[in-house]
Amino acid sequence: MKKIVPFGILIIVVILAFMYPGNVAAAKPATTYIGADIAWMLISTALVLLMTPGLAFFYGGMVRKKNVISTMLQSFVCMGLITIIWVVFGFSMAFGDDVGGLGLIGNPKSFFMMQNTLGVAWLGGTIPVILFAMFQLKFAVITPALITGAFAERIRFNSYLIFITLFIIIIYIPLAHATWHPQGIFFKYGVLDFAGGTVVHMSAGWAALASALYLKKRTGAEEAHHPARISYVILGTGLLWFGWFGFNAGSALGAGELAATALGTTTTASAAAAMSWIFFDILRGKKPSAMGACIGAVVGLVAVTPAAGYITISSSLIVGIVAAVVSNLVVIWRSKTNIDDTLDVFPCHGVGGMVGMLMTGIFATKAVNGAGAEGLAYGETALFIKHVVALVAVSAFAFVGAFILLKVTDLISPLRVTPEEELAGLDVTQHDEEL
Repeated sequence: MKKIVPFGILIIVVILAFMYPGNVAAAKPATTYIGADIAWMLISTALVLLMTPGLAFFYGGMVRKKNVISTMLQSFVCMGLITIIWVVFGFSMAFGDDVGGLGLIGNPKSFFMMQNTLGVAWLGGTIPVILFAMFQLKFAVITPALITGAFAERIRFNSYLIFITLFIIIIYIPLAHATWHPQGIFFKYGVLDFAGGTVVHMSAGWAALASALYLKKRTGAEEAHHPARISYVILGTGLLWFGWFGFNAGSALGAGELAATALGTTTTASAAAAMSWIFFDILRGKKPSAMGACIGAVVGLVAVTPAAGYITISSSLIVGIVAAVVSNLVVIWRSKTNIDDTLDVFPCHGVGGMVGMLMTGIFATKAVNGAGAEGLAYGETALFIKHVVALVAVSAFAFVGAFILLKVTDLISPLRVTPEEELAGLDVTQHDEEL
């Protein structure tokens, strides 16, 4: 039965595709379309998709050689599974008409099977709905992939697929609706999240911590961990940094000054964080390392994500430097506990996302983005307070929700591999493949 169900679901998807052939009789394209904006968003969408293979290399290079393929596949498979969920009902639940006026979830019927996505501009803007849907899909793809670094080297692949399916539906989609939909509860409250500090990084970071606690330590976790390929980590960092320009600058939803500003803050924060991580390690008496530089760069990218389109270039320097130091300190703290977050997802993505959210509340200014607000550094306290409230709410929701989903998944299909499979390596035991 377990072997039949997954393929049976695909058969249902095929039947639905016949029943809902798509908005093929769409109206003439809206006159608000702007070719330059569409071109930039097409490029941005492709850039964001590239981040997931980049993440696969980033994580794959950090684990032990016997788990490289399984770790990389956990990222790569999200491009398949999450895409199907998003096209069938995920986008509609995230960005469809608000249900009940609560600001928590969208109507699955609004864009079910990508209906009503052609010939219509997103929110009366300059790009078609279908392009916005595909752009947002790439955010949904990478978020569960980020979690995988926390339970690397000890999770069953089939159970992992169940967990990320539940995560995307029950945690990611409601957060996306609440934060980015005009009727979302956080959006109306005034929370600013330009490209996913709360929706992507905090949700993944807190789910990662829940996963590390639930699955407990790896067998032989006390032994020295030797990364399989530092060169993979460097390659992955380069792909992530490159793709992140689509992630942040693309969130301007057009080719204009705001996109240029977001690209600039993204560049600067990541550079500052990379150097901050290296110099902080030197301050602690460690040698500068390629791994440290790469982790620092990614932490800077994470932290600037919610702030990218709301802060100045000079403020992004502060964001990157502070985020790298704080995350580095949390990594040190985590290493002294029994929490086996294999690749430090929570200290880097969870904490980085929270630092970025607070920094947005401090350095946001309407001089950069008139749709934003003035932060603490500009004499206003309202935005910062709202971000503190949202930070607590999102943290509790993501952590508790993920922990419950892990338990549910474990009841459906055991999450953890056997000790024997773990010692042999997941590449062979889960996929019959070797590096």
